[in-house]
Amino acid sequence: MLLGRLLKILQLGKFYPPDMGGIERVMGDILEGMNERGFVCDVLCSHSKPKFALDITDSKARIYRTKSFGKLARTSITPQMVYFLRKFAKSYDIIHVHLPDPMANLALLLTCLDSQIIILHWHADITKQRYLLHLYKPLQTWLLKRADAIITTSPKYLEQSPFLQAYKHKCKAIPLGISCTPDNVSRPFVQKDTKTLFALGRFVSYKGFEYALSALRFLPSYRLLLGGDGPLEHDLKNLAKTLGVASQVEFLGFVADEELPRFYKSSSIFLLPSITKSEAFGLVQIEAMAHGLPVVSCAIAGSGVDWVNQNGVSGIVVPPKDPKAIADAVLEIAKDYERFSQNARKRFLEHFTKNQMLDSLQNLYLELMKNSIEGGGQITSCGYNTRFLSSSYKARCA
Repeated sequence: MLLGRLLKILQLGKFYPPDMGGIERVMGDILEGMNERGFVCDVLCSHSKPKFALDITDSKARIYRTKSFGKLARTSITPQMVYFLRKFAKSYDIIHVHLPDPMANLALLLTCLDSQIIILHWHADITKQRYLLHLYKPLQTWLLKRADAIITTSPKYLEQSPFLQAYKHKCKAIPLGISCTPDNVSRPFVQKDTKTLFALGRFVSYKGFEYALSALRFLPSYRLLLGGDGPLEHDLKNLAKTLGVASQVEFLGFVADEELPRFYKSSSIFLLPSITKSEAFGLVQIEAMAHGLPVVSCAIAGSGVDWVNQNGVSGIVVPPKDPKAIADAVLEIAKDYERFSQNARKRFLEHFTKNQMLDSLQNLYLELMKNSIEGGGQITSCGYNTRFLSSSYKARCA
């Protein structure tokens, strides 16, 4: 384990907790998990504020938050990221980049890292900002060619992403995973007659929450707990009134992570009505499964959402933008609730735990280091290839 203990990893991403999103949560889990396993894992990201900050975690990990000058097409503009990457990137063995993030991509190009291992964590294709993609595509192609390995979050996304087909030989599917804590361990089957649905996410167009609201017209005895906030909040509340289902909906507002377990436990079925591949995985699905909640999700072309939720097993997959199909799926699950609930929990435990994700990442890190050693360079007494060592590590391993 000496190799793993000494390995230095730098994650690049848009933001980092407490600036939360699905990717940021994954970055946090990787940082904490890898440092617990004896690796050195730090983060370089953009700050959500116009200033630089350096945070040191309890595990002594460093979070470099570079000054942001605002956003362009959802991309944080932070030239400082280039400066810091050029300053200390060569002291790391592996650069683990979370995409899509054009700023991190540009920083890598300008840093000219010839010897470091670069891993791309391909969370999603760029789908909405087509004009940005037109400008960004040459940079993206360079990074795909330069990468030593590419991680996708599901086998389906790997098979269907048009950008990855020429690079499948260096791609690996590693599903996202979450902690199996006392708050989300097995739950008693006292909820099967509870007619409470739960949905959660940013109130933006691709989430498709309007179709969940419309489904309530066919489910008069059900209520919906809808957590989140965002630019469409006012529109969704007005829609609920227009549809005549306002009395069936409770808008929860933003729900903090520590509050989520009680909403999962008070609900019986989880809805993920997202309609485009901007929803590439649906991390909230595995949170629901961890609590034994069956899931109703949509079959989105090119997305891994319907791979995560196995149709007829952990829940039911329906066509996008179909409120009646959502309602029918809810009623179908209710007929055999205990089986769906048990299967949802089982699928979580078999595929989506945090330790499974970390095990796969650790194996990939060590495999890439092993290949780099076999590929040339002078081998130190620690078993490192000198091509991938900072001067401080060379001295320690001399």
